[in-house]
Amino acid sequence: MNRLKSALAKAAVLIAISAFTNPAWGQTARWSERKASEWYARQPWLVGSNYVPKSAINQLEMWQDATFDPAQIDRELGWAEAMGMNTMRVFLHDLLWQQDASGFQKRIDQFLTIASRHHIRPLLVLFDSCWDPLPHLGPQHPPTPGIHNSGWVQSPGAATLADPNQYPRLKSYVQGVVGAFAKDDRILAWDVWNEPGSDNSGSYPKDELKPKDKIARVTALLPQVFEWAREANPMQPLTSGVWGVDTSPDGANLGELQQIQLRESDIVTFHNYSWPEYFQRQVAWLKKYNRPVICTEYMARPVGSTFDTVLPLAKAERVGAMNWGFVAGKTQTYLPWESWQHPYILDEPPVWFHEVLRPDGTPYREAEVNLIRQLTGKQ
Repeated sequence: MNRLKSALAKAAVLIAISAFTNPAWGQTARWSERKASEWYARQPWLVGSNYVPKSAINQLEMWQDATFDPAQIDRELGWAEAMGMNTMRVFLHDLLWQQDASGFQKRIDQFLTIASRHHIRPLLVLFDSCWDPLPHLGPQHPPTPGIHNSGWVQSPGAATLADPNQYPRLKSYVQGVVGAFAKDDRILAWDVWNEPGSDNSGSYPKDELKPKDKIARVTALLPQVFEWAREANPMQPLTSGVWGVDTSPDGANLGELQQIQLRESDIVTFHNYSWPEYFQRQVAWLKKYNRPVICTEYMARPVGSTFDTVLPLAKAERVGAMNWGFVAGKTQTYLPWESWQHPYILDEPPVWFHEVLRPDGTPYREAEVNLIRQLTGKQ
């Protein structure tokens, strides 16, 4: 009976999502393996970070007109350029488009101008299932002392995800943003959804949708988001990074969301915060899809993922590598994930979790920055 109810609920979600869109309209094809490989052959070895300026606690504070800080962005991307970084993964948000589409578009353009000046081509993220499921426009709360990523917000939020009447607005956002920059070679690629279906049970259990309901809705919506983006006919590839991926020989235990990600992505992206031997094994497994492979999240020092061990492997495999966190700031992601259970109120952790630089731009660890410079040819 429970399985029947679950199947019926999922069917209802699918019907609701498909009710307002015609899948055949304007649809373009996923890139061929050859097109993807030719695109990647034109790229340098891609090295960068997941980026938000130190002055912003989340995507909304980064981009809203009142808190958008081009001078800070220019300074920080200058630091990235100096160590040889040539890309950044940057998160957008649907509420920003709803709030002020033309203003948001102008700020994206301004950001791209700054990034281009520093020879950085960003990967832009459209949706994100991680952290706070109740995003709101306007002033954002200050960081919660001692806690990792205490203000990061989901896009779409739980209320929007639960309401199919909001989905046409999400489609307008995707097609508005991608359409505005579809022929802009300052953009590297589009990441349509970060860690889709993440349940956030350890951080926001009271505010999050029920896990089965959230996963069903995201599973139904994710292929549509790829389709909406493709209808804008971008010159840049589309992707969504797999995480917690099954690397058994036949991939028999891949979840439905992961299957969609691998089936729909023009280029393969993934997240890996584990030991270097697991990173290498995952790369080998993902290369069987015969598409470019880029790691869009890695580097968590205390759990075995470090620049010293992972970055040389990535270069040897010609796998792009974007670590989480660049400059320590309001996100506080130099604190570990477990700070949600044990906040670091009085002292810093003995080893930083993420981030490359301190707030003043000096390296957390000089040897890491020297390694990045060496591997990227900056020294």
